[in-house]
Formats: sequence, structure tokens, C-alpha cells
Amino acid sequence: MESLGIMIRFLLLFFANLLVLGSVSSAQDHSTYFLQCITDQFAILNLDPSNVVYTPNNASYASLLLAQNLRPASTSTLKPLLIITPFHEHEIQAAIYCSKKLGTQIRVRSGGHDYEGLSYTSQIPFVVLDMRNFRSISINTEEKTAWVEVGATLGQLYYTIARHSRTLAFTAGVCPTVGVGGHISGGGYGMMSASTPSPLITSLMPD
Repeated sequence: MESLGIMIRFLLLFFANLLVLGSVSSAQDHSTYFLQCITDQFAILNLDPSNVVYTPNNASYASLLLAQNLRPASTSTLKPLLIITPFHEHEIQAAIYCSKKLGTQIRVRSGGHDYEGLSYTSQIPFVVLDMRNFRSISINTEEKTAWVEVGATLGQLYYTIARHSRTLAFTAGVCPTVGVGGHISGGGYGMMSASTPSPLITSLMPD
């Protein structure tokens, strides 16, 4: 069984959760200003934020927040001002723009298996950029490489590889719902990891 090299889109978002300190005074102010900012940015791009941006008043907010991990349900845990689930690169750029403009921290989440809470908790007002909709996987069996978006799960990657080849594999863990982005950027480990080099070849970062 040969190891498959991975080229991953938007992985660098995981290496540097954005922290820009600004002058907005309260969590409520942060929430109001960020929502207005991203709504304005979506309007410029002629995009609809209703299926992308979720506030605590939205019925889907709680289920999106918990994902694979119940830790955010704790009353002592600061909740994100908004949860953003982009479908397009421009929506990611809009979130980053508003984060930098308002000094609001972004926490980036792939599959939600982050037990340390780095992708969904913070001591200061923050938003969660949930990458669940970025799940495209493209396998090149001749070059033994794959382009994988960060929201894809390990199970989806395993299945896609198996459909293309009986001799190629990606060395990761046994839990199929772990997100590829978090697994690679967080040092995820599998039973065959010690016998293979790092699978990451390159990554694409939004401008």
C-alpha cells in the first residue's frame, strides 16, 4: 500500500487563527458590527448571507456549535458571536476582512473534533469559520496525489481514494468524521503514520 500525497485547500487558515485587537468595546457591539460588516461585504459580492451566517438567535446555531463536540455547551464557555459556514472563497475573504477591520478573532473549524477547544472557544469575542461545506476531493492516481478541501472528513477521503485505487492510501486515524483540515494542521496521528513521511505537499491560502 502506497501513501498518497495531499495538497490541501485553505489549510493555512488553521495554522494562524487570526487575532487582531481592536477598539470595539463589548461582545454585543462586536456581534452587531461584525454582522453588519459581513452583510455589507456579501451585498458587494451579490451573495446571500442567510444560509451562511448564523447568530445565536438562529434555530440552527446550537446544533452547528456543538457539531462533534459537546464542550461548547458549557455555560462557562464564551460562545461565538456568529458561526459562518462559507460555500465560496469570497465568503471566506469577507469574514477575514471584517475580522481585521473590527479586531475580532476568527476560530477556524473543520470537523469539530477539537477537544482542546482551539477551534470554538476563546477568552475574547470571536466568530467561528466552519469549513464543513468545503469537501471537494480530487484524486490523481498517476501522480499519487490528491487535492482535498479542509471540510472533507477522513471517511470521505478514504472512500474517495478506495474508489480510484486499491493500492493507494492516506495514513490517518480510524475515526471517519474527523476533518482533514484539523487532522493535518493539528498533527493528527494514525496507525501507519510512523512508517510514512508527512503527506502534505502544498496548501492553498485565500488572499
